[in-house]
This record gives sequence, structure tokens and C-alpha cells, in this order.
Amino acid sequence: VQLQASGGGLVQAGGSLRLSCAASGRAFSSSAMGWFRQAPGKEREFVACINWNGASTRYADSVKDRFTLSRDNAKNTVNLHMNSLNTEDTAVYYCAAARVSFVVVGTSDYNYWGQGTQVTVSS
Repeated sequence: VQLQASGGGLVQAGGSLRLSCAASGRAFSSSAMGWFRQAPGKEREFVACINWNGASTRYADSVKDRFTLSRDNAKNTVNLHMNSLNTEDTAVYYCAAARVSFVVVGTSDYNYWGQGTQVTVSS
């Protein structure tokens, strides 16, 4: 599976962005997909995950009720809608494909990673 993330950019606090991840490879539709982020000087952290058919999602507490993750297996894409952004959301965001079909939150649970897209939220 090859992953290409896009949609990052600069936004003011309170604004919204949509990140997209385009996947190639037949394994996409059977894999859970996740988003992680890494701010300067910090470890990569879990943001959100969706299971193989989109029926189950899980979010980090810090983004719950603000971010929404969805997927379209027909188009091999996952989208992360981010609302009410704040400066603590500033980071490089990575999409990743899991080794399994169900929701998982650890970085070691994912074996394919995109290149990352920068999200910067200004105050």
C-alpha cells in the first residue's frame, strides 16, 4: 500500500481543514486506516482511526468532537475533517495503513505510512 497525504496548510484558530489520504494497492479496503501527528520536539501521537468498512472509529481525547474521520473504499481514500482548530493542533499529520482490519491506536500497529502534511494553526 502506498499512501499520499494532502490538504494541510495554514489556518487561523477556530478554522477548519480537511486532510485526505489517497491509497494505492488492493490491501487498502481490508485495512484499518489511521492518522497520527507529530509536533516539533514531540513524539508521534495517535489522532484517529477507522476500521476497514468505516463502521467503527476511534479518536484521541484531544480531538474528539472536533475531528471526523471517514473513508471511501471505492475511491481508496480516507478524509480527516478537522474543525475548531487550535494552536495545539499544529503538527505534521501522517496517514497510515494498519496491519489489521479493526481499530488500533499504536504506531507499531501500522506498517504503511504516508509522507506527512503540515498543519499550522495561528492564534
